[in-house]
Amino acid sequence: MDYDTFFLGRLKSKSMINAAVIGLGRWGKNIVESTQGKSRRLRFIRGVSKEPDLVRDFAAAKGFELSTEFAEAVADPRVQAVFLATPHSLHVEQISAVAAAGKPVWSEKPLALTRGEAARAVAATQKAGVPFALGNNKRCFSSMRELKRVVAEGTIGQVLHIEGNFTNEHSTRVLGGWRDDPRESPGGGMTGAGLHVIDAFVNLAGPIANVDARVFKQKAPPDPRDAGAALMEFATGATGVLATVRAAPAYWRLMVFGTKGWAEARDETVLTTALVGQQPETKVYPAVDSLGVILEAFGETIETGKPFIVSTEDMLDVVGAFEAIIRSMEQGVPVTVARS
Repeated sequence: MDYDTFFLGRLKSKSMINAAVIGLGRWGKNIVESTQGKSRRLRFIRGVSKEPDLVRDFAAAKGFELSTEFAEAVADPRVQAVFLATPHSLHVEQISAVAAAGKPVWSEKPLALTRGEAARAVAATQKAGVPFALGNNKRCFSSMRELKRVVAEGTIGQVLHIEGNFTNEHSTRVLGGWRDDPRESPGGGMTGAGLHVIDAFVNLAGPIANVDARVFKQKAPPDPRDAGAALMEFATGATGVLATVRAAPAYWRLMVFGTKGWAEARDETVLTTALVGQQPETKVYPAVDSLGVILEAFGETIETGKPFIVSTEDMLDVVGAFEAIIRSMEQGVPVTVARS
């Protein structure tokens, strides 16, 4: 089924988009919680888990069928879209399978650990002509949407430098799983947390051209203690500094310096701006369910054909920069970011 057929069918029926969620761990459940009974466009009718006994009560409470087989859910003619909350090592093949079935597909991040693999997934969705989304929900923080507007409108002038830090204490709150496996989560906290900052950088300042990164490890998993940091140069000539510290209390900060002023997003709702010659001004914006917002945006993409808020070019640029950061950490030298 191609996208035009799917889209026309949606216009005629004006019904909810029936979806399947693959993976019902912590984040898969969050996806369901942010959607079921709340979305104007999406509802889950199927869920897939390799450990169904652990989530049977959750599935029953949320009103969807539970099974153990990915292929069975994808082939179900009632399922109109598929949401992947699976380990990133499975993403490329699963995305390709969903695309081949002619169905829109959402993937959680990381999309992949290399640009080549990410490009393969994106190419599969483009060949099939199906909508594709990546769950970069932190773009939808109230503070980050306002920061994007301030930068895009030129309020602070040409971007000269950007700084970011995301620390999420997952090493103490989320035990085990892929975050404790260096093959699944290289670069200390860079995979679980730093990727969000890389995405914010690309969203605000464009493609990253060069990186020089290090990771400092004080204690190995489980319950790891490490800090990752990277210096960056953007294709525009702007510069950046990124940091993430596992185990420390949750912290989010993005700050952009421009020729006319600076703007800083702190946490999910606070934005401070300061223009040259003026005092800083801080505003607090209403809190939103950022995951719910981006899920609904994908529902709108499926329903209307409107471009998704994260472009595939940005997806590939983020993975390319991440790949270069990990290589720089491993080799201890600056690395040029591959663009293809």
